[in-house]
Amino acid sequence: MSTASIDDRRTTVDAYDFRGIHPHVRFGTASNRYGGWIGQIYPPERYADQVSTRSRKMGGETFTERRVPIESVRDYFEHFEVLELDFTFYRPLLEENDERGSNYHVLSNYAEHAPADASFLVKAPQKFFARTLRRDGQFVDNPSFLDAEGYVSTFHEPALDILGDRLDGIIFQQEYQRVADSPRPDENVRRLDDFFAALPDAPQPHIELRSEHLLRGPYFDWLAERGLGHVFSHWTWLPPLRRQWSMSGERLTAADGQVVTRLLTPRDTKYAEAYATAHPFEEPVAELSETEQAHDMVLDVTALAFRAEAQNATLNVIANNRAWGNAPDLNRTVAHRILDHVEGRE
Repeated sequence: MSTASIDDRRTTVDAYDFRGIHPHVRFGTASNRYGGWIGQIYPPERYADQVSTRSRKMGGETFTERRVPIESVRDYFEHFEVLELDFTFYRPLLEENDERGSNYHVLSNYAEHAPADASFLVKAPQKFFARTLRRDGQFVDNPSFLDAEGYVSTFHEPALDILGDRLDGIIFQQEYQRVADSPRPDENVRRLDDFFAALPDAPQPHIELRSEHLLRGPYFDWLAERGLGHVFSHWTWLPPLRRQWSMSGERLTAADGQVVTRLLTPRDTKYAEAYATAHPFEEPVAELSETEQAHDMVLDVTALAFRAEAQNATLNVIANNRAWGNAPDLNRTVAHRILDHVEGRE
C-alpha cells in the first residue's frame, strides 16, 4: 500500500492527481484532448490560447468540440498513469500500399511528447475485429474480419515500433450483434482462437465483446487458457460489471496481470444520447452522475479493484466523459470510494 496517508492521497485526488492512489489500480481515460479539462488536467496559462475546434454532427445536432494539442499528453501523465487511445480504432497505421497513414503520424506525435515511463492502451482497428462495418448507412460484412496477417503488418508491428515498451496492451473491441446474426458461442471461440493464435504474444491483448450472449463459460475458459484479458465494460447493452464478474467465474485472465475496465456510457443509453448529455465535458452532469446505476457503477469498479488486489493483478480504470459528464471527476469519485474502503479496512 502507498506510504502516503489517506488524507494526503485524498488531497491529491481532489487536485486530480491519481498517481499512486492504490498499488493495484491505475487511473486513466479514454482519449485525452478535451478542452473542457482545462483547469483540471491542463493548466489554463499554457493551453487557454492553444485550443482548436471541430464540428461533429450527431443525432441531428451539431456540436463543437474544443481540443488541446497532442503535446498536452505531457501534462496528462502528471495526473494519470495510463491513457487509452481510441483514434486507432478507425483505421490502421499503414495503408494497403504500406505507406504511413494519418494515424501513424498522430501516434508518432504522441510518442514524441509522452514521457519515457508513459503507459498506453490502444484500440485495434475495427477493420480486423468487426464482423460488420457501416457503409453508406448500412452494415455490410467485413472482408478483413480476423485477418491476422493484415492486422500484424499494418497495425501491430508499426504500433510497437512507435511506442515500444510504452505500449502496455491492445484492446480488441467487437460491435454488438443480435443472436440471429452471431455464430454459436463455441464457433465464436474457435474462430477467435485461430486469429489470436497467429498474433505475437506481446503486448497483452484485451477483448471487449459487446454481445452478452457470447459471454459464456467456454469463452472465459478460453480467455484463461490463452492468457487473454476480458474488458469489463460499462456500456449500453452489456450487463452490469458485477454480473460480468460473476459470468467470468470470478477470474482475471490476462497473462500479464493487467485488467481493464472501461466506463463508457450508462446502460440502456445510446452513444448519441450520452454524448449530447455530457457535452461539453467540463463537469459532472446530474442526469449521468447522480443516477442509481452511476452509483452502482462506482461501487462495482471499487469492488473490482479489490478483486484485482486479491489476485495480485492491476486494474486499469478507463473513464469516459459520456459515463459521467467529465471523466476526471468520475475517476475522482472512484478514487475516493477506493480510499473509503482502504480507510475502513485499516
